[in-house]
Amino acid sequence: MDKIIGMGNALVDVLVTLQDDSLLDEMSLPKGSMQLINEDKFLKISGKFSGMKTHKATGGSAGNTVLALANLGAHPGFIGKIGNDDFGQYFKKNGLKQGIDMKLLAGDLPTGVASTFISPDGERTFGTYLGAAATMKAENLTLDMFKGYAYLYIEGYLVQDHELILRAMQLGKEAGLQICLDMASYNIVEGDLEFFDILITKYVDIVFANEEEAKAYTGKDAWGAINEIASKCSVVIVKLGAQGSCIKKGTECIKLEVVSFLTIGIGSYCHVRGKKHVVGSISIQFIQFGRLIDFKYHAVISPTGQVLYGCRPHHLVTSGIHPLEIIVRTINIKTVLAGTVRILKHIGLTIRNKFPKRQIRILCR
Repeated sequence: MDKIIGMGNALVDVLVTLQDDSLLDEMSLPKGSMQLINEDKFLKISGKFSGMKTHKATGGSAGNTVLALANLGAHPGFIGKIGNDDFGQYFKKNGLKQGIDMKLLAGDLPTGVASTFISPDGERTFGTYLGAAATMKAENLTLDMFKGYAYLYIEGYLVQDHELILRAMQLGKEAGLQICLDMASYNIVEGDLEFFDILITKYVDIVFANEEEAKAYTGKDAWGAINEIASKCSVVIVKLGAQGSCIKKGTECIKLEVVSFLTIGIGSYCHVRGKKHVVGSISIQFIQFGRLIDFKYHAVISPTGQVLYGCRPHHLVTSGIHPLEIIVRTINIKTVLAGTVRILKHIGLTIRNKFPKRQIRILCR
């Protein structure tokens, strides 16, 4: 398998399950949104979290993708910047534990943290403090960071620093890598259209986008956007919500339908570190280019969805309503098949039965 190195904001997710949404109002965070916050608000939120039960996970857009690749045995790398603090050490150690080649720079600011509020209905709200991640600069990058890899995967959130993302792509090209760009968010694209166009036409080989991001870039509907982006780069992958996704290379266009199934067997309760948990097995099956792809996981799942042991998909998050009412909000699985990066992400479901196995139709959205 060709090796991939990701580059993005090195963030730690700190998750808390809310009893109600009053804390969101107090922190002026619109429910369901992702808001960038300054250090003062981050410290204020941290003060609130100090009296609550929290869970940590490595995060960030590219960071999540790289962690998913590591869980699939791809042995990826990651370039980012952390602070000299406990969060930074957690980010580094967790990545190394998963087999990721962590090419981390150190900064004076605290490590970036995405404070994640999980409402009673399962909706997630983010207050993101970038911290040290935002201080990574073009002059920090060297050619040696990119050697030994076939693909460079860059999150679109870095586009706000033109010099940094240009330098990364130039060094990647010099090292012989193909450049993959995830457009990140439609508002990021809208705010820097001309620069996105320069990157895609001059440097990028593979573009990842959802329907809204593709429309923001081209001003066209999904299929018109796919055709336009494909005319400017080698491969474009556009996620189409419930319609699945589309991959186009040259004149070849492949439509991937939503044909995924998730089988979860809830076994029985067990006790880990004196607390009650659920023993479960997860099998994800989906069709890619006529082939059945099957990932199996056997894990001990905490009442908040944290997978304590076993091979895991990243970011299991629960509703907080009941230990057995587990809502899997996001499973980011990005892998390499036939030399091209493919996608399966944004899966949602709810499990309410205590012990039996169930096969559930998945809506990719």
